[in-house]
Amino acid sequence: MAAKTVRIGGASGFWGDSSVGAPQLVEKGEIDYLVFDYLAELTMSLLAGAKLRNPELGYATDFVTTAMAAVLPAVARRNIRVISNAGGVNPRACAAALEKLAASLGVQVRIAVVTGDDAMPLVDDLRERGAGHMTTGERLPARLLSANAYLGAAPIARALDEGAQIVITGRCVDSAVTLGALLHEFGWRATDWDRLAGGSLAGHIIECGCQATGGLHTDWDRVPDWAHIGYPIVECAEDGSFTVGKPAGTGGLVSRATVGEQLLYEIGDPAAYLLPDVVCDFREVRIADAGTDRVQVRGARGRAPSGQFKVTATYAAGYRCNADLLVVGFEAAAKARRSGDAMLQRTRDLLAARGWEDFSGTHIDVLGAEQCYGPRATPTPPRQAVLRVAVTHPRKEALELFAKEIAAAGTSWAPGTTGVGGGRPSVSMSIRQFPLLVDKALFTPMVEMEGRTWRVPCDVAAPDTAVPAPSAVPEAQAEFAIGNDETLEVPLIRLAWGRSGDKGDISNIGIMARHARYLPALRAQLTAEAVRAHLAHLVDGRVTRYELPGIDAFNFVCEEALGGGGMASLRTDPLGKSMAQLLLGMPVRVSARLLGEAPPT
Repeated sequence: MAAKTVRIGGASGFWGDSSVGAPQLVEKGEIDYLVFDYLAELTMSLLAGAKLRNPELGYATDFVTTAMAAVLPAVARRNIRVISNAGGVNPRACAAALEKLAASLGVQVRIAVVTGDDAMPLVDDLRERGAGHMTTGERLPARLLSANAYLGAAPIARALDEGAQIVITGRCVDSAVTLGALLHEFGWRATDWDRLAGGSLAGHIIECGCQATGGLHTDWDRVPDWAHIGYPIVECAEDGSFTVGKPAGTGGLVSRATVGEQLLYEIGDPAAYLLPDVVCDFREVRIADAGTDRVQVRGARGRAPSGQFKVTATYAAGYRCNADLLVVGFEAAAKARRSGDAMLQRTRDLLAARGWEDFSGTHIDVLGAEQCYGPRATPTPPRQAVLRVAVTHPRKEALELFAKEIAAAGTSWAPGTTGVGGGRPSVSMSIRQFPLLVDKALFTPMVEMEGRTWRVPCDVAAPDTAVPAPSAVPEAQAEFAIGNDETLEVPLIRLAWGRSGDKGDISNIGIMARHARYLPALRAQLTAEAVRAHLAHLVDGRVTRYELPGIDAFNFVCEEALGGGGMASLRTDPLGKSMAQLLLGMPVRVSARLLGEAPPT
């Protein structure tokens, strides 16, 4: 008899992902489970505000009105089980809306809700305990908009054990929607660390939707049929290994490179990827071709998790406004920059005349002028550029004043200035995140279904079961000797693939060698110091290099790299999506023989 496998399709990587994922996976994927990830820190704060305005909101409405409305009858008919964190800050309301939809469609399904992630009732107690920012130690802000713990997979598994066909959670780690299904199907114990790590990695691979099937791939031009790109499917085995694929007949690409890029995405230290169920070690993970658009992944290791949940709080920090203008013609970038400077100076004069304080933050971008490349920007000046001025201020009326002054640029300053978008920019609340670590014992995850409730204990491993995480690997450079008469200088993209992302003000950049023969050259030249120097115009903090020998890759963790990061940043790219592209332009030297080209004459 063939060994049991479980097929799980990832239909959403964020709230706003395409509506085609769920129907495609249900109709073509031959899946057992359909999972959705909707939540980011900003999403949680927006949902908290929506719930304040209307107690029946506070969840990702698209999950009900778009995704499930399209597939619910087929899901029920084919006995596909659904897991989603679409509940946001109001999972009960999400379940109620889904029950109403099911009734309207004449479909009977058992819907369970997972609660217990809301940390707002604990805030006063946490302040008394002196809880602070997990990296800086800063005290909790006075007024929070939301605070939610990243729960694990155990409550999801319990809901499935009790017969739920659809499980709706609030905040949980992204990979938990996949791991919860595997805990239920295989009966893994809480101490099956390696299996839990493998299941978590499977969830990590599909948690960002098409990023595992060719989306954002370095070699984008080799990815076929973007319009019909396939959403990812993991076929998981009981030992924690799995195969990554996509529905037959869809576009996109599943390869060692596309899956490797996603493995590297936002992982930090690959020896200590921290989750509430397990601490994962991905250094020896292997990815191997298993057929057309199929790769097998194995080798994740795990150890006991800590006794704390990560909690992310959000708070209001004044207001922000972004203004955009298009400038065309000769010296467009210089004209745009001078216009931005004039806008800020004029508004500062008006603020001072009213006795108001200066902006709390300002940032000028000239898009099209390769400003993000810093000193390595192409010297040829563009003949069109978009001016973007972003500002923050404690007073809303101060930014309303700034917004009114934008229009003056159309007649007062640079020739060739025209508008972008729909008129005067709007002023919005500036929302920032605040991460902290909180004892798991303070939380009580619950499963609710059909009038019954089950408490799910937060298991905490004994301290002696944990293994200290290793530090970054030494940067040995003796394996590669550079000889100018035998080498070529090429951009890093010739030797490697790359992907980058964010964790607050930290950008991680994953670099994966296109072939193992390039590793000595990369290991010698792609040091933390060299990466820091190449990105010095963006990275203010430390750069740490980690190695993943199993996939011939490095992960660079760049601190103070995103202008505050996420909601706090005024940069055009606050999430670090472009950082890998910038690093892939770094010049490196490689043997002409290894590259397969003749040396220069």
